[in-house]
Amino acid sequence: MVDAAARTFLFLQGPHGPYFAMLADALRERGHVALRININGGDKIDWPGEGATDYRGTFKNWPLFFDDFIVNHGVTDLILYGDCRPYHASAHKMARLRNLRVHVVEEGYIRPDFLTLQEDGVNGNSTLPLDPDWYLEQAKALSSEEEGTREPQIPSTFRQRALNTGRNGMASALLRPAFPFYRTHRPNSFLWETVGWFKKLNLRKVERRRSREEWGKVKDRPYFTLPLQLDSDYQIRVHSPFGNMRAALRFVIKSFAAHAPANTALVVKRHPLDPGLVGWGRLTRRLAAQYGVSDRVFYLADWDIGEVVGKSLGVVTVNSTVGTLALNAGKPVVVLGHAVYKVPGVVHKRSLDEFWPAPGAPDMALYSAFRRVLIDRCLIRGGLLSDEGLEMLVRNAAERLTRREVPRSQKREPRLVHDRTPPRTAIR
Repeated sequence: MVDAAARTFLFLQGPHGPYFAMLADALRERGHVALRININGGDKIDWPGEGATDYRGTFKNWPLFFDDFIVNHGVTDLILYGDCRPYHASAHKMARLRNLRVHVVEEGYIRPDFLTLQEDGVNGNSTLPLDPDWYLEQAKALSSEEEGTREPQIPSTFRQRALNTGRNGMASALLRPAFPFYRTHRPNSFLWETVGWFKKLNLRKVERRRSREEWGKVKDRPYFTLPLQLDSDYQIRVHSPFGNMRAALRFVIKSFAAHAPANTALVVKRHPLDPGLVGWGRLTRRLAAQYGVSDRVFYLADWDIGEVVGKSLGVVTVNSTVGTLALNAGKPVVVLGHAVYKVPGVVHKRSLDEFWPAPGAPDMALYSAFRRVLIDRCLIRGGLLSDEGLEMLVRNAAERLTRREVPRSQKREPRLVHDRTPPRTAIR
């Protein structure tokens, strides 16, 4: 029996694996109702328990179906993984019309060992201000972080990520007839990405050797770092001016060639989860030659990003979480897109062209205040890729979701950006 104070949580698509189903069980144990709408076969395999409804209709009819569902079931809270997928962006707006609480999950703003769980929106849709004084004021009520007291790293394995992703993708493909109108938000199909991963894994030893050679050439030189992001990431597709990472790479190399001191180099580092469908090394070398800096631009397909950032003069990023990794090390960072950490004084205030000759170092007292507020309001400790990490995430998320809420009148309205460039296989 659910008491009058109980809330009804509706889950949409989540991270691949059991996390959302485990969190739903934890919320039920606290006396709440937890429901799910499955949009594809991967959703169905990741939520094997009670409370699930399959949506088999068209995207055109999705808003009305969703509105009927939340009204008929008395939904009070919506939980979704990312707020820019077409189904999620639509649901987010409908939920706000009904004055539901919306909780958005993403991989952590600060990594590793954190997951983002933020009300209303994340990243470019975040309701957090960019005012440095606000963070300094809010942090006064929070305990300070001591480097020596930080908790040990949570176990995480690539194997578990591959298993979760493979299981979800296979289920989505095999159960496609049950969800005939579903189209992925990703620019490439699961099958095509799988082909890319097999190719990438087969070339791993070769790429590792080439990266070691390149690293040996650049590690003792003054250099800047550009961490590549995924073309499928909405941080690039929506929350940046570029639309894809190729355009961002060209923009950065062009600026570097024109404005960086002649004795500096640029290290371009591939994203570890890149599926291998784009020849980033070949593209980097071609652009470097085009702008006359072939001897100053280096590409690393497979190397420890922590070591690369730790030795660099500064980091150029669109809005990657590598930015916070660099800030943790006190490195200058310039942000080209929208990012929750794009706070003046935390990151470089001026343009990219002005960054190269005079990278602005972060105000570490301000960054410490920002980090503490971010952890307190938007992050939960744990991880998706180990039993220990999952248990921690579930416990911390359930506590965060069921504590007293801040009145909506005290919150800034989110901008609710949505994807204006649909994937190659368009939503119907």
